[in-house]
Amino acid sequence: TLGIIFVAVSLSRFKLETYANLIPVAVFALAAEWLVRVRRLALPGIAILLSMLYFVSAIGNFDTQEHSLFMAGLMTAVAAAFYLRHRMPFSLLPIAAGIIGIVTYLIGIDISELAIVLAGYGLAIFAVAMWFDAQDTARNTRLSDCAFWLHLLAAPLIVHGVMVTLLSPGGVATPFKEILTITFFIGFFLLALYVDRRALLVSSISYAIYAVITLAEGHLIKLENVTLLVFMLFGVFIVFFGTYWYKARSLIFSPVASKSISEYVPRI
Repeated sequence: TLGIIFVAVSLSRFKLETYANLIPVAVFALAAEWLVRVRRLALPGIAILLSMLYFVSAIGNFDTQEHSLFMAGLMTAVAAAFYLRHRMPFSLLPIAAGIIGIVTYLIGIDISELAIVLAGYGLAIFAVAMWFDAQDTARNTRLSDCAFWLHLLAAPLIVHGVMVTLLSPGGVATPFKEILTITFFIGFFLLALYVDRRALLVSSISYAIYAVITLAEGHLIKLENVTLLVFMLFGVFIVFFGTYWYKARSLIFSPVASKSISEYVPRI
């Protein structure tokens, strides 16, 4: 992986012109045939794909919306071809991100002004990830890895979309913003615990920290070192549930363990 990074960085310093960037793309495609298809090395495969996407993006520019759409489509196509050739789970992440960019352009939505759309994208990707997870509840095949990378993309989209909407100046009234943020975090944690995906939990922690600090400083308590206290409490929270994740999962969701919906998640 380090070797691939060194080669990619070195080639990028040559400042190749337009279509000359196809040369390193071809070089990395050949490297993938050996390292990914034959040797089945995951981390070097990720580095190779990211390098290919970088040099593909350097073929043109993003000065106009039409050209940006073309480049997004080209990069998505490269990632899709990589997945079809090597079946590498990570490839699904740039594919999904590219599709989001293309769809956003085609329907003409300004995400910066309508953040809740991001949550919609995240939920759609989460649904696809759950489809992969449902095919491999024992987490024994690459389908589970496919789901992991999609969950990793879906989580920040959902959390950011919902939180920006909740915390925006024109959103919910101030006394309820932080409470709703904490409530959302708790619900998101329970969802992550139920589907047994820690990746869903990580991206929501920063927003929960913000909400707790705001509540502590503005509404409930006054502490000089409240920020440090909150970070410490979340550190304890992460360590505790990192250690007792499966015990907590069994304890909380044992009432629904025999329900039909639990057939689509790892055994409780």
